[in-house]
Amino acid sequence: MSHGFDTLAVHAGQDPDPRTGSVIPPIYQTSTYAQDAVGAPRLGYEYSRSANPTRDALQETLAAIEGGRHGLAFASGLAAEDTILRALLKPGDHVVIPGDAYGGTYRLFARVHQEWGVQVTPAKGPDIAAMRNAAQVNTKMVWVETPTNPLLNITDLSGAAQLARDLGALLVVDNTFASPYLQQPLAHGADIVVHSTTKYLGGHSDVIGGGLIVDDDELAERLRFHQNAMGAVNGPFDAWLTARGIKTLGVRMDRHCDNAERIADFLVHHKKVRQVYYPGLSDHPGHETAAKQMRRFGGMVSFRTDDAERVCNSTELFILAESLGGVESLIEHPGRMTHASVAGSPLEVSGDLVRLSVGIETVDDLLADLDRALS
Repeated sequence: MSHGFDTLAVHAGQDPDPRTGSVIPPIYQTSTYAQDAVGAPRLGYEYSRSANPTRDALQETLAAIEGGRHGLAFASGLAAEDTILRALLKPGDHVVIPGDAYGGTYRLFARVHQEWGVQVTPAKGPDIAAMRNAAQVNTKMVWVETPTNPLLNITDLSGAAQLARDLGALLVVDNTFASPYLQQPLAHGADIVVHSTTKYLGGHSDVIGGGLIVDDDELAERLRFHQNAMGAVNGPFDAWLTARGIKTLGVRMDRHCDNAERIADFLVHHKKVRQVYYPGLSDHPGHETAAKQMRRFGGMVSFRTDDAERVCNSTELFILAESLGGVESLIEHPGRMTHASVAGSPLEVSGDLVRLSVGIETVDDLLADLDRALS
């Protein structure tokens, strides 16, 4: 029987404990497991780096809500990304990445994996033609964020999947900004979906984590081997917190979107704001594509203003902090905060950009807070 998203978010991988009947699965806070005999572990559990029931439950939930067959959970989003690169690339391979990729992703490619011979080229735009122009004969992976961080650019996922097939490459989609509630890249041809589960999936700014979701059995096995061999897994309590957050993902995302739409419209009409980036705006260059492949347009809004740092320092309800996707609204200056690692690179972020992670507070209070800061 097929189920809707919210039903999967609450129930997939989250069966009541068979021993006690506990409605919420327990936290298996253990490093190792008693075995019945040499070579005879119970239910396959030997050591919690390799497998842990709490992490397994989260991994089942991740797969279900992304519409995939296999989910893997990690200590952070970058740990998940690093596992992809180490498991699937070798020296001499080439990757196309977004021209405004998350700063940590660019740093991982440019400062870590290029040292080991992996080549990377940022595309000069989110469209498929720009990505094709960035490709080379040795391109083995096309890496997409949609919406991108921090400029909210949109990439056509089906077109990116076709490009990857034409190149004989894998398509990896960072779905962190959208969340599985708003977008499911596997359904559009992606090979791997990556999340910083720290963000919308956890949803409460209290846990760090990452996730990968795939359909292909062989690809899943390669990634699972490296997950264990490299060991960057999340602990049982972190896995439990993330699973708890996922249960309310759908209802939270609807409020994030409601509030972000109101805020984007307010910013468009504010005299101190020069440009607003939000795919829900009809004049956003990716609006039509986003409308086709997303349920709604998300909770992230970026804008340009002459006095960006002062605005960031002046809000009261919008907390000046990095990260995103929590129930509380955040404001940040990408050029000096989340994207400082790309300063001086082709991905450098302009100093007049402000990024908002719009929370679930009463939207009129958020609008008043922004109006005071801008004025």
